[in-house]
Amino acid sequence: MTGADVEAIERATVAAVAPREALEIGGWLVALNDGTIRRAASAVPLSHKLAADPGVIEQIEAAYAARGLAPAFRVADAPGLQAVRAELARRGYGFEQPTLVKVGGAAGMIAAARGAAAELTQAPDAGWARVFTSEGFDEADGRHRVAALTRSPDAVYGGISEGDLTLAVGVAAFGHGWASVHGMRTDASRRGEGLAGRVLAGLATAAQARGVERIFLQVEEGNAGARSLYRRAGFTQAWRYFYWSR
Repeated sequence: MTGADVEAIERATVAAVAPREALEIGGWLVALNDGTIRRAASAVPLSHKLAADPGVIEQIEAAYAARGLAPAFRVADAPGLQAVRAELARRGYGFEQPTLVKVGGAAGMIAAARGAAAELTQAPDAGWARVFTSEGFDEADGRHRVAALTRSPDAVYGGISEGDLTLAVGVAAFGHGWASVHGMRTDASRRGEGLAGRVLAGLATAAQARGVERIFLQVEEGNAGARSLYRRAGFTQAWRYFYWSR
C-alpha cells in the first residue's frame, strides 16, 4: 500500500459509514458520532507514518468531549505509528478488537461466486434492513448499521431473496478511487450456502460497471468464517488496526 492508498482507504471508510460529523485535525480524520459503529466514532491517522503530537491528541479529545462523546482512536499497528500508540498508552488508553483491512479485485470476487450474482438496488428496502435485526444479530447494532449505511453517499445495495424474504445482503460504497464492501450479513438459517459470495459478486459487478477494480473491506481478526469467504474471493491483508479507548 502506498501512502496515497492508505489515505484514500481511510477517507472512503469514514465516508461510507456516514458519521454525523467529521473533522480533520493534525493529520487525523476524526469521525464524530454516537451509536455502535466504531469506525463512525473514532479518530484515524491518514498516514501510517505520523509523529505523536500530544497537542493534536488533546484537540481530538476536546472535539469528542464538546459533543458529549467518549474519545476513541483507530490505529494501525504499522511501525510508523509506534510513537502514536505509545502516547495513547501513556494517556491511559488501552487497545482491543483487532481488525484487518483487506484489499482485492472485482474480477476475483465474481469468479469465486457459486451461483448467480446478487440483485442490486440504489436504496435499501425493509427486507434488506430486516436481515440486520434477524436472529443471531444484535438488534440495536443492526438498527444503527442500517441507518448509517442508508446514509452512505454513492452506494449500491446487494441482496439475495427467495420470494418475499431477503436472506443475504451487503453494500458497496464508492469514493477516492476505491469501492468498499460493508454490511455483509446472511440470515443465520441459511449460512454455508454460498449466499454471501453471490452478494460479493453482485457488488463487484457494480464496481466494474463504474470502471473500478480495486476493492477493500474490513473484518474482525477473530471472524474466521468471514475471513475464509474473503480469502476465496481473492482478498489479501493490507494492514491490521486496533481501537484505542479509555
